[in-house]
Amino acid sequence: MGRVGPAESGRALLIEIRFHGRGGQGAVTAANLLVDAAILEGKYAQAFPHFGAERRGAPVVAFARISDRPIQIHSQIEEPDIVVVLDPRLFDLVDPLEGLKPGGYVVANARENPVSRGDYNVWCVDATSIALSLGLVVSGWPVVNTTMLGALSRATGIVGLESVVKAIKSNFPGRLGEANAAAAERAYREARPCPAGPGGSGG
Repeated sequence: MGRVGPAESGRALLIEIRFHGRGGQGAVTAANLLVDAAILEGKYAQAFPHFGAERRGAPVVAFARISDRPIQIHSQIEEPDIVVVLDPRLFDLVDPLEGLKPGGYVVANARENPVSRGDYNVWCVDATSIALSLGLVVSGWPVVNTTMLGALSRATGIVGLESVVKAIKSNFPGRLGEANAAAAERAYREARPCPAGPGGSGG
């Protein structure tokens, strides 16, 4: 299934992903698109949101699971393998790293490493600049969800870029789909391991 968590002989491979964003950035949609991409590859997957404050700009959490076998659990994800952070300012408001497994992946919309602790594989991409350059703005907010899916594919390999692009275009037809697919493709090219942040190992 990729570079994250290779399955042991006879055991199912289950990858758990938690998305952190702000209302209006599309964290829930990102989780759903990731599931669509996984299903295109013949995998089992589920996505669901965590409902809290729903106002624009408030912290939002969404979850996704991907497995090579049917998924029997439906609870919230407390110990993810991967955390995707759509807005680096969230590190000042909440703890996106809570419960993240040692050696897990952080894929962040950031120019510099926002992680200051832990043994994690940290990847960065300037998703905001990519979204703005392609006109992916709603009510003044850069919509970075599809951009981050391209970076997630590059960093972890849990789904291929081709599947991400197909999922985006099937959900957003026409020019909107083309722009979002272009954002994912560009993020795939530009995502990179971040140098270690102060006090942390980076990636």
